[in-house]
Amino acid sequence: MVKTEPPPTDGLISTPVAEQRLTLHSVSWETYEKILEAFGEHRAAHITYDEGILEFMVPLEAHENPSDIIGDFVKAVTSESGFNIKSMASTTLRRHDLLKGAEPDRCYYIQNEALVRGRTVDLEKDPPPDLVIEIDITHTDVDKNSLYAVMGVPEFWRYNGKTLSIFQLIQRQYQEVEVSPTFPWVPKEIFYRYLEQCKQDGEIPALNNLRSWLQTHQPDQEQ
Repeated sequence: MVKTEPPPTDGLISTPVAEQRLTLHSVSWETYEKILEAFGEHRAAHITYDEGILEFMVPLEAHENPSDIIGDFVKAVTSESGFNIKSMASTTLRRHDLLKGAEPDRCYYIQNEALVRGRTVDLEKDPPPDLVIEIDITHTDVDKNSLYAVMGVPEFWRYNGKTLSIFQLIQRQYQEVEVSPTFPWVPKEIFYRYLEQCKQDGEIPALNNLRSWLQTHQPDQEQ
């Protein structure tokens, strides 16, 4: 079974298309791995696998721009707060034992950065990333919350083009929270203000303003 996103209807959609998706069902893990090998690492599509569901997603400008902007936000918060970070971008996260594989827009090791610093991550031995970020502006058939919760990702951000949803893993399930458990001193309002300033003033002035705010709002020493 193949499912694709329907094309936009003239006059009914005011926002640009952000992603192109192709979904296949009843796909074996072996086929998924062969597809990854055939496509190679340098490809436009992100490939997600969840217990037989295989999704190809090609990000367009309306997807990639917020992905980059949010990535800059995370790096600014970590650097200004004195944290270290290992960025994994859209590295393939695979767990054969769970029949799950994903290529998130952004993922980071922060609390566990020292455990994976300077080497290739192996999820069979290493913990999952501390923070995963997905931009999903169009509909996806993959239950991303369930996928990353089963993989044990402690914190998951989802951005739909307007709203940032933050999920914290509690007893193997995600609960939506108002502030990031990793950056609890940074309210969502700062994130939204940063996004708006990127649109109005440009990314560099917005990033400079964000850094100025962060320099006067530091985490408690105990955090």
